[in-house]
Amino acid sequence: MPVNAWEVFVYFAAASVLLWSAGAFAAWKGKSAAALWLSAAGLVVYASFIALLWASLQRPPMRTLGETRLWYSFFMMVSGIAVYARWRFRWILLFSAVLAAVFAAMDVLMPEIHDRTLMPALQSGWFVPHVTVYMFSYSVVGCAAIMAAAGLVMKTDRFMDSADSLMYIGTAFLTFGMLSGALWAKEAWGMHWSWDPKETWAAATWAICLAYIHFRLYRRQSWKAGCLLVILAFIGLQMCWYGVNLLPSARESMHVYGQ
Repeated sequence: MPVNAWEVFVYFAAASVLLWSAGAFAAWKGKSAAALWLSAAGLVVYASFIALLWASLQRPPMRTLGETRLWYSFFMMVSGIAVYARWRFRWILLFSAVLAAVFAAMDVLMPEIHDRTLMPALQSGWFVPHVTVYMFSYSVVGCAAIMAAAGLVMKTDRFMDSADSLMYIGTAFLTFGMLSGALWAKEAWGMHWSWDPKETWAAATWAICLAYIHFRLYRRQSWKAGCLLVILAFIGLQMCWYGVNLLPSARESMHVYGQ
């Protein structure tokens, strides 16, 4: 696959979305084995494109915003499959597939120019684990937000145990992502923390996740407020991921994608 050629991505994305949709339909019909196999097959197809892109660029495809969207779609389905395998919510694969498809479609409709270069700060052993852990934490919190939204719509707290588990996992990986980022920053720029816009939003989102965990420990009966905290954390993650790029202060940021 030639460098900068996103034309082939549409075929991988279409095949993956079709398989994920078939898996979601099978889950809705109560065919658990077929749902898992079809969804996993879609993941294999999608992962194949990421591997091909990685090989063609001769670097991890994690530098640009579009490249991170690839990972988010991938991990969104990983999280959705894991939630379905654990709790058998028939609709979770559908919502996960829709989110994954939306971000894949964004990459199809907004192709980027990709090259093999990496700025010196990205030529670090922390680059891959930091980005990967963050994308995984975003997807897990995304699944928790789906659970919270479902609870509010259906006016039930039956999804809160699963939301709790997902938020614990998501917060743990988010914490590791922040710690690895601090160590990376020390290596690259000589300081662990600079209150850069992206760092500030990361800290704010992390604080919301911790607030949710403590709230659920001491105010477990107030599940609706807990749902709102999960959704707020998800919004914070979106702001941390790409929303900060829209802020005027982001022009001086060290974390703007593609710089």
